[in-house]
Amino acid sequence: MAPKDKKAKAAQKKAQKAEKQTKKAAKGDKKKSAKQAALTADSDDEEVDLDAVLAAIAEQQAKHLKVTEQPCGTPGPRSSSTILASPSNRNELFVFGGEYHDGTVASFYNDLFVYVINQGEWHQVISGNSPLPRSGHAACRGGNTGGIYISGGEFSSPKQNQFYHYHDFWHLDTDTREWSKLEPRGKGRSPPARSGHRMTYFKNYIVLFGGFQDTSQQTKYLNDTWIYDIKENVWHEMKYSSTSQRPDPRSSFSLLPHESGAVLFGGYSRVKATATSGGGKGKGSAGAVRNIIKPMVHQDTWFLRITPPASDAASGSLPTLRWERRKAPANRPNPPRAGATMAYHKGRGAFLGGVHDVEASEEGIDSEFFNDLFIWNIDRNRFFPLTLRRPKTGGAKKQTQQARGGRDRGKADEEELLRNLAALETTGSIATEDSEMTLVNEEEAEKEVEQSKKEYTVRFELPHPRFNAQLTVQDDILYIFAGTFEKKDVEITFSDLYAINLDKLDGVKELFYVEPTNWNVTVEESDEEMDSDEGEDEDDDMSDEDDSMSIVTDAPSLATSISTAPTESTITPSSPIAEEPDLPPASKDTLPFPRPFESRAQFFGRTSQEWQNIIIAKQSYGGAAQVAATMAEQTIKELRKKAFEMAEERWWDCREEVTRLEDEMEEGGVGEIVDMAERGGEAGGAGRRR
Repeated sequence: MAPKDKKAKAAQKKAQKAEKQTKKAAKGDKKKSAKQAALTADSDDEEVDLDAVLAAIAEQQAKHLKVTEQPCGTPGPRSSSTILASPSNRNELFVFGGEYHDGTVASFYNDLFVYVINQGEWHQVISGNSPLPRSGHAACRGGNTGGIYISGGEFSSPKQNQFYHYHDFWHLDTDTREWSKLEPRGKGRSPPARSGHRMTYFKNYIVLFGGFQDTSQQTKYLNDTWIYDIKENVWHEMKYSSTSQRPDPRSSFSLLPHESGAVLFGGYSRVKATATSGGGKGKGSAGAVRNIIKPMVHQDTWFLRITPPASDAASGSLPTLRWERRKAPANRPNPPRAGATMAYHKGRGAFLGGVHDVEASEEGIDSEFFNDLFIWNIDRNRFFPLTLRRPKTGGAKKQTQQARGGRDRGKADEEELLRNLAALETTGSIATEDSEMTLVNEEEAEKEVEQSKKEYTVRFELPHPRFNAQLTVQDDILYIFAGTFEKKDVEITFSDLYAINLDKLDGVKELFYVEPTNWNVTVEESDEEMDSDEGEDEDDDMSDEDDSMSIVTDAPSLATSISTAPTESTITPSSPIAEEPDLPPASKDTLPFPRPFESRAQFFGRTSQEWQNIIIAKQSYGGAAQVAATMAEQTIKELRKKAFEMAEERWWDCREEVTRLEDEMEEGGVGEIVDMAERGGEAGGAGRRR
């Protein structure tokens, strides 16, 4: 048999195995859902003892005596789950919980999945002490302490006429896969039961805000603030004075970490309002005034300033918390949308999707769903729309290849620099580290080669519009998991997984896609709407004619959407994110600015000495004695590491402006910027003048 035939046969066999695993996992989810529904379906129209149902689930789960992990197919469709990048392993993502509604009954999950990035595989972790099934819970990484923390969430009867809210608190060790239920010590209260809330990390603390509680009479939205001291294992509730500011009650907002606290944007709630019904005819007639509950999509921004206790303070001292209202973000997504989600990435948030409801008539509400992608620069308080960069064609082909070649060389230089920095940090010797890690690097290289053999579909339109998509970032790659879409009266829940390189924006990699079971039914019910959508897409040269699921909604062009240059924020010790909207863009300030087509490694190599001088200059404010003392404690390795961190942060902060310059230059036929100083002898004479 020819080698090619063997490879084709092996690939076909592997694909069949993966498909079999996916079907098996879906069958397992269906069986688990049916078993769970059977516990309560018989009496769901009456009172159901949800405590007894959960106790039965816990008893069934306790039969697993040890933690096991094995490859599996794609997790089944689910909404309101959580996905987080592992804080201890750059090759892992964790998915936990969620719910699925099939149009009749709701099912809740407590399964833990691990996506192994370098292998392109899903693994399922089974444990005897996992948190009980839930959705709408909050999750975040543990900051300085590692692991993942999970709080609250909800569970319901299959027909959702009864709800149960959790107030428990859990920690997941991402290395051992072990769950630990935390029982905070002391007399202090813990956050009450809720779902739809958010958590984030700050040093050795976990911050929790908002959410809602469902009662038999109403839905109560919350705006209390809690902070958990990880080292002391104690919750503290923030006390408000009569004059202190704080965000309005809400759920489903974005809460991102910040070096001085946390930043909150958006959210959803339902508020009381008055409405006037139609009155009689004639001048001066008025209708009856009645109270109604009106949905509200929040677009405000808040900064939670956290001041840790002094280092010499007694153990258990409380940090100081203060909410500060910020100005409305510039260029924020319009129209306002609920269910948009955001993931943190190096001082900014990656914002995707959402839904905007418009009350069309008394018959119902028309909803518009989105799939556009934005970057929210936290310090500048400005949104930047991101567009995927399609491959260049025609006359600019050669320049594009040159640009790609330059970027590939930059990537190789960058990887080598990162390895050297890691070696300096651990052993102080690059040569020693390289010799000790040769075997490890060879194993990692083999895995990367094996992964590179996998063929993934790459699209140049963002995933189908949806709300409540789950986002996380690992190594500059944005991962998009699941989400929900509605068409007419049918709710469609996805189980797909995509990856977008936030540095290159060179397409959307489809890692896993399983077509929803009720998708085709929805398309048939709305043939007219789909026909009109297809008519609009006929002029798109890059549309995928074979993909019946994809409705292309490209994000607006960066060049046309931003008519003015982005503004820089003033950063002072007392106000790290104070806003000065009239300041010039980053390219006009005194800090080093990245050149077009310059990688992070190249930028650091060119400006390393400048960043080191900036660090030393900051330390010089304390006088010569303090500088001498600081420099004595700080090695050259530590100084270079800090300089690299500052350069990397600056490179990302200027990325939107540099990308726009690169696009303009490529359109003009310029494919690569060459630093003549790096060419040695070629830098003189005619070459230098050119």
